[in-house]
Amino acid sequence: MSPPISPLAQRRNVFLLALFCCLLWGSSYPAIKNGYALFGIDSSDTPSKLVFAGWRFALAGLALLAWVAASGRQISGWPARAWGQLALLGLLQTTLQYIFFYIGVANTTGVKASIMNATGTFFSVLLAHFLYHNDRISHAKAWGCIVGFAGVMAVNLGAGLAGTLTDFEFALLGEGFVVIAALVLALGGVYGKRISQGMDPIVMTAYQLTIGGLVLLALGYATGGALGEVTWASSSLLAYLVVLSSLAISIWSLLLKHNRVSLITAFNFMVPVFGTLLSAWFLEESLLEWRNAVALVLVCGGIWLVTRASAQRA
Repeated sequence: MSPPISPLAQRRNVFLLALFCCLLWGSSYPAIKNGYALFGIDSSDTPSKLVFAGWRFALAGLALLAWVAASGRQISGWPARAWGQLALLGLLQTTLQYIFFYIGVANTTGVKASIMNATGTFFSVLLAHFLYHNDRISHAKAWGCIVGFAGVMAVNLGAGLAGTLTDFEFALLGEGFVVIAALVLALGGVYGKRISQGMDPIVMTAYQLTIGGLVLLALGYATGGALGEVTWASSSLLAYLVVLSSLAISIWSLLLKHNRVSLITAFNFMVPVFGTLLSAWFLEESLLEWRNAVALVLVCGGIWLVTRASAQRA
């Protein structure tokens, strides 16, 4: 019988798993934009973006379902209410979120999208305050939210040191949709935590991805969407996104089930860090613009305050 894991080691493992998920999600920004190029999807071709997203999530969900079935876990036999919850979670956290996310990413830079999407952390903190009695907003969390949103404002200022609020660069179909996607993700995370209390989080994730992905495919093809030429490069990139989705969302669901929402979601501060660095590297986007640097520092500082407050209460 192996010795029990110490609380310090458990927390370290939680932190490492959360950071790994954030690394995967950060890499999705340049991967999606490169996917558009490889599959020949124009920035205005929304139906084809839905097809691209649909294949990614449907395949990820089916792969997870095959794995959990092979491992002998229960994948059926729940009451109608449970199936309804799974369908709602799939429509919310996969279909609706990624309709906004894929369109938003196509209409802004990968660097800005990764920073804007960090607002999901603050939405999660606010939602947890009203839904969980042991996850209230403290002064540190409140200041973290304020500082983080200041970073979101900073990244949308006009270019150059002369940028002011009158030069605010914010497009609904770009940055706006990324923020809406972050809000939907926060709602889905809270709802998924509730469902996971009575169901294996991996099975929940598998059905969520499958249902949401199939709906995205149906919407995309019904409105005239299609993928361009399928090549080795485009297929490899799609395969990476499939693995990314199944791994990151499964691990994240497990972490949310066994930990407070504000503690786990606070680790999202690393998503804009990884996202900006990888977008700057793979997409050759500007990382050194003053507004990007200031925004990144503010967003990360804000979420660090939330993380510290949550960890002190753990």
